[in-house]
Amino acid sequence: MRALVQRVRRAEVFVESAGEPESVGCIEQGLLVYLGVSPTDTVGDAEKLAGKLAHLRIFEDEHDKLNLSVLDVGGGLLVVSNFTLLADARKGRRPAFDGAARPETAEPLYQAFVAALREYGCTVACGRFGARMTIRSDGAGPVNLIVEMPPAD
Repeated sequence: MRALVQRVRRAEVFVESAGEPESVGCIEQGLLVYLGVSPTDTVGDAEKLAGKLAHLRIFEDEHDKLNLSVLDVGGGLLVVSNFTLLADARKGRRPAFDGAARPETAEPLYQAFVAALREYGCTVACGRFGARMTIRSDGAGPVNLIVEMPPAD
């Protein structure tokens, strides 16, 4: 399971509905999380990753040190499914997506990740799994991280 995490001042996700963009998820200060699921990922991986992100200290304290988590600052998480995070672009010009789980495997793990974040007390908004989405974000920092579970060696 791979997450691209961006600290944001605001983020919103839209899907097309009757030809018009419809907002399906929005947060103010917090984390925009693009989540990719691999075929070998488990519910345990989803739960561990949720715990990692809920407590990841990437917000400044009163001394401008990255010492606070999204929970500490009362922020939210906007979680967007993104199979392209598991793409392999090492060969050729067209990425291979064999490293991404099929939707019937990925969606329950995506939902387990979101549920685990909520169990930690996080405020969570979501994109729509499998939909084409437009994401608007106002990055803060910039602070961007790739977090994997299980961790890459």
